[in-house]
Amino acid sequence: MSHLVETMAFVGDTPWHGLGNQLTQHQPIEVWAQQAGMDWRIESSNVSYMAKNEKGHNIIMPYEEQRVLYRSDTHAPLSVVSQRFQEVQPREILNFYKDLTEQSGFELETAGVLKGGKKFWALAKTGQTSSLKGKDVSNGYILLATACDGTLATTAQFTSIRVVCNNTLAIALKGQNSNQGVVKVPHSTKFDSDKVKDQLGISIRAWDEHMYEMKQLSQRKVNQYEAADYFDAVFNNTNMTIADQEDTIIQYYRNFADQAELNKAEPNAKSKSKVMEMFNGQGRGATLSSAKDTAYGLLCSITEFSDHERRAMSNDHRLDSTWFGAGASLKQRGLEQALRLIA
Repeated sequence: MSHLVETMAFVGDTPWHGLGNQLTQHQPIEVWAQQAGMDWRIESSNVSYMAKNEKGHNIIMPYEEQRVLYRSDTHAPLSVVSQRFQEVQPREILNFYKDLTEQSGFELETAGVLKGGKKFWALAKTGQTSSLKGKDVSNGYILLATACDGTLATTAQFTSIRVVCNNTLAIALKGQNSNQGVVKVPHSTKFDSDKVKDQLGISIRAWDEHMYEMKQLSQRKVNQYEAADYFDAVFNNTNMTIADQEDTIIQYYRNFADQAELNKAEPNAKSKSKVMEMFNGQGRGATLSSAKDTAYGLLCSITEFSDHERRAMSNDHRLDSTWFGAGASLKQRGLEQALRLIA
């Protein structure tokens, strides 16, 4: 089985995905670059192609509109891009945190390379932490990632990680023009780390607002009908109210008591059944007073499902999905639907 993670490094406990080289705390950026597999540069070369002239001889012709990006260490190709593409170097991702770790108390926690160098990231703890009732602790992080294969703009994202289960959740940044709660720099624009930090500076102050919303969710009691409605809305991307669905839900489960028939009729039935079980006590931290029978517990069931239970080819595929792909989108829908319950 192919792996997405080329190399990564971490401090502290082994990450939930079980990948990487363990470092001691407060290592310099140079050590992170080496151990995380980010001590190389993206180089480029103009695209050429082979043609035949009128005499049948092979000739090399330039295609000036595009370039090939490749690794400086292995010369492995990364992507073909336009001349206007602004690549971001692996060391730029790490250097983004240099003054934050030296002057602002941030601490790098993981960094690494995905897909042979096509995508790379670093995650740092901000030092912000909050606790809900029942000693349910969450810590604040900043995730910075980029890709040179066209799959991801350079993305700075505030992330909340729930300690009891290591679930990750992107913090919705108020006032940002993004439905994912992130600051994005397209590759048509040169990456300016100071400008991104200025944008994130607004959002650092939003940590308290985010945790206030989580506190509200932890105080919003929900019943089984509301839970079923919530999970249906998240997985099927609908916004029906419980008044619309209560009778439908009852009849639905009467008609499809047999699980095999239910799975055939409803593609997301297994997933919804799993998160319902997690919400009802089987999830990590599900019995804490902050999560038991609350809207916060609903959201935690979705984040745990995405980060730990959702089917994936491997742990590194799961890592890519939960931060950048379908898993991240699922959690975003979970957050949006949960906030509807306290609107």
